[in-house]
Amino acid sequence: MRNLIQLAPFVVLAILLAPTVAADEDASTESAPADDPSIEILEVQAHPLSGEGLSQAAIALDGADLEREVAGNIGETVARQPGVHSAAFGEAVGRPVIHGMSGARVRIMEDRIDTMDASVTSADHATTVDPFIADRVEVLKGSSTLLYGPGAIGGVVDVHTGRVPHESRESITGKLEVRGADNGGRRNATFRLDGGGESVAWHLDGFTRSADEYDIPGFAESARFHAAEEHEEEHDHEGEGHDEDEEEHHDEEEEHHDEEEEAYGTLPGSQVDGRGGAFGISVVGDWGFAGVAVSTLRYDYGLPGGHGHHGEEEHHDEEEHHDEEGHDEEAHEEEEEEEHDHGHADEEGNVTLELEQTRVDFEAGIAEPFAGFSSLNIRIGMNDYEHAEIEPGGEIGTLFENNAYEARIELANQDHVGLDGAVGVQFGNREFSAVGHEAFVPPVDTGSLGVFWVAERSLEGFDLETGVRLDRVSHDPTASPSTDFTTFSASLGFVIPRDDTVIGLHADFSSRAPIAEELYSNGPHPATQSFEIGDPGLDAETALNAAATVNFATGRVEWTATAYATTFRDHIYQFVTGEVEDGFLVAQYGQADATYRGLDVSAGLRLATFDGGDLSGRFLFDTVAAELDIAGNDRLPRLPASRAGIGLDLERGRLSASVDFLRVFEQDDPAAMELGTDAYDDVRVFLALDLGENARLFFQGRNLTDDEQRQHTSYIKEFAPQPGRTLEAGFRLAF
Repeated sequence: MRNLIQLAPFVVLAILLAPTVAADEDASTESAPADDPSIEILEVQAHPLSGEGLSQAAIALDGADLEREVAGNIGETVARQPGVHSAAFGEAVGRPVIHGMSGARVRIMEDRIDTMDASVTSADHATTVDPFIADRVEVLKGSSTLLYGPGAIGGVVDVHTGRVPHESRESITGKLEVRGADNGGRRNATFRLDGGGESVAWHLDGFTRSADEYDIPGFAESARFHAAEEHEEEHDHEGEGHDEDEEEHHDEEEEHHDEEEEAYGTLPGSQVDGRGGAFGISVVGDWGFAGVAVSTLRYDYGLPGGHGHHGEEEHHDEEEHHDEEGHDEEAHEEEEEEEHDHGHADEEGNVTLELEQTRVDFEAGIAEPFAGFSSLNIRIGMNDYEHAEIEPGGEIGTLFENNAYEARIELANQDHVGLDGAVGVQFGNREFSAVGHEAFVPPVDTGSLGVFWVAERSLEGFDLETGVRLDRVSHDPTASPSTDFTTFSASLGFVIPRDDTVIGLHADFSSRAPIAEELYSNGPHPATQSFEIGDPGLDAETALNAAATVNFATGRVEWTATAYATTFRDHIYQFVTGEVEDGFLVAQYGQADATYRGLDVSAGLRLATFDGGDLSGRFLFDTVAAELDIAGNDRLPRLPASRAGIGLDLERGRLSASVDFLRVFEQDDPAAMELGTDAYDDVRVFLALDLGENARLFFQGRNLTDDEQRQHTSYIKEFAPQPGRTLEAGFRLAF
């Protein structure tokens, strides 16, 4: 059955392409020549070689597409693109997963500089770039270590904000958008203004958003989780040999506990309240521009998923066991003190997180700075970040701080020995600390320095892309000796245009230094329900990646397919040992060889054209498999499930409409100590009405079938499903 499902996209593509191929055969004289730009080149602003097309798979969201896909976090905003998923942790948190890779292997950027937040440290930490202020969101799928290394083996998500203006404006332009949704009472308002004069340009933006705990279709805890608990309890009862009266009393207590404690219909801890804004100003002229922007962000949001719940249950079980053995009251008091010391307080409710960030960005672009170079770009970002995790009782459980800066200097050259490209240097520093109950990582200073060169050359019949990068990464923890890593990366790509088709072939060797969390973690981490232990002896991981991307486009049909394989040596991963420490299962970092393989397909077909509009169809499919080269269960945790979807788009006069159906298949091949996830459907509609050149009303419905949706990529999939049926309406004014 699975093989048939995975063959489905090729069958659909064959059906879509059949009439077009036949028409092309009948009208071969109308085929575009090899140099005809009939295929639209996707220019990715985050990549200096994208002007002629990239061998690497890429996606860009802007305009109406971004308006339809934008969500409360960057992960959900890009999650319906082929090959891209989200690792959700409630309403406020969602980190992108690209080709099955996430965390430190996927770099999240704001205007080509890292977000410099603490989202890599833990799955419950939000990324500090708000999608609602974005002009454009770009995704580079696959290794991008040459430009944005030293760790972006999985890919890059770059959010373009325009907060540092590049060009002067003759008049003030801007936009205002308000949105509201019924599920959780979501409210969002965003504004933006851009103006200036002959030699000065300025930018101003701001946003506010809030939502209560969102509605879900059923219980917060999954049926698979309940079944696993029941199986474990049955096994425990058999081993303990309780009599029937004791078992009946125990069952009554558990039933009463479930009725009182288990969440139904609403997800506790899924509320969010945020606001932020920025002001930027630049000096501009024929020579280029130089400017600075200051931005602030404040987020208060809940942490769903029983934060610390598992630890409380373990301690409760331990106390009962001690009672049965006759331990005295003094022993109980000691256990309660220890419980409090590790953050497993008995107060009911969810942990909330209060986040604050102030960021300063500088950028300068100089045209033709030296002979033979077309431009010089200098980009610097400085960040002051902290967040406090507030326990249900109101006290601060853990305080995280991250003071960081990152800088890039990039020179673009033209026609150096037949090569166009860029050479640059990138460096930065991160001072990270965590104090409190969840301080499972010690304070660490991390410094990095890298140099890179990328270039392309047009040859007869194809374009050649190549590049190299060398990095030095150092970690200096307060309680351990410092560690240094030297990493090297290189790539080779070909872009081959053929009539209505462009083929991209890409191969690279990349390496990634371990991050501080992988090296030095040692403590309880309630957010991930684990006691995390790092390994200071980890080596840098290396990867060989090969990918082929085919883009086909005519006047009626377009489709893109990417097949890829990445082979890791010394892949860094986290595995559950089966031991229990401080009431949590131990999750240990280790290394083993690994392989990722996958396929992304997207297609579009113009079904009908009529007076004032047209009707189009869309198709999406992606799948990824990954395995470790170890004995026993070789599956990697939280690997995305395969998906297939279809959609219809109608454009007629001032009306735009779309309907989408996405089927997410069952993930029934989980890693060790991990539960699978059930299949689900996601049906969405989007309607927009232009009220003139500048005003637009829109309506959107998400999860219209009110399915229980659990993302296998999420750490809390067993305790926190995605929102149920959600109806949203909004208004946008642009001038």
